[in-house]
Amino acid sequence: MPASLDHLLVVALSSRALFDFEEENRVFEEQDDRAYMKLQLDRLERAAPPGVAFPLVKKLLAFNADGRQRVEVVILSRNDPVSGLRVFRSAEENGLKLGRGVFTRGRPPYAFLDPLGAHLFLSANADDVRKALAAGFPAAQVFAHSHVDPDRHAEELRIAFDGDAVLFSDEAERVYAAQGLSGFHDHERTYVERPLPPGPFKPLLEALQRLQNLDGAPAPVRLRTALVTARSAPAHERAIRTLMQWGVSVDEAMFLGGLDKGPFLAKFEPDFFFDDQTGHCESAARAGPAGHVPSGVRNP
Repeated sequence: MPASLDHLLVVALSSRALFDFEEENRVFEEQDDRAYMKLQLDRLERAAPPGVAFPLVKKLLAFNADGRQRVEVVILSRNDPVSGLRVFRSAEENGLKLGRGVFTRGRPPYAFLDPLGAHLFLSANADDVRKALAAGFPAAQVFAHSHVDPDRHAEELRIAFDGDAVLFSDEAERVYAAQGLSGFHDHERTYVERPLPPGPFKPLLEALQRLQNLDGAPAPVRLRTALVTARSAPAHERAIRTLMQWGVSVDEAMFLGGLDKGPFLAKFEPDFFFDDQTGHCESAARAGPAGHVPSGVRNP
């Protein structure tokens, strides 16, 4: 029988999402792929520094620490196979147990998300992320300049989500755009008991919740999730009711009413934050790893 990733949380990500290959990428952009390949091969014995998604991946793999596999992380990269040698070597040097990877040498890799059954795709390539979302997979473009600290709160994985256009659909954002704040609040009062349609990241939140007690055994890493949204009362109620009707929960909720999310995320210290607005991602990146979800009416 072939191996199977069924019943595992599967995360696929590009090499630039996992490691800081920004210097190498500049060589690719300013010269060509042969110069890039040569540089990666010359640096084969030098472990690449952690990238934006490194803390997330490190802690997700820690869910396997008790010998029960709960998580599979797969490299899904536009890199060539030779450059892939450095990716796997860097993973080994950094203590990440990675065994699977797909390297396409420039060809868009998102099509491989389907046979992997991926619950999340992270990449520095905006076009790949958009196509992954269009294919129905939770996906985000990493902010390369995000603050990265792989060692903070080592026994707890913290993930924060925006609400509208991320966990939920962009229904409410469309109402806000058409009717303003007052119309938006009236709409949310009217439909308070009707669950919001799901957004692209609902499947990831559900998979994370299952991860906590897979096979009935307590996980070796604590998971803490937060909803960080520009909503405020009275629109908060529909968001919470929606999560309850879905049968999922978050540990923390911040209804900020348009305040800058960055200072609040600095207190939460997320290992990753997902938002559909680049402005929120820019602010959040100063507090920790952030990813832009190009979904909904704000991302035509």
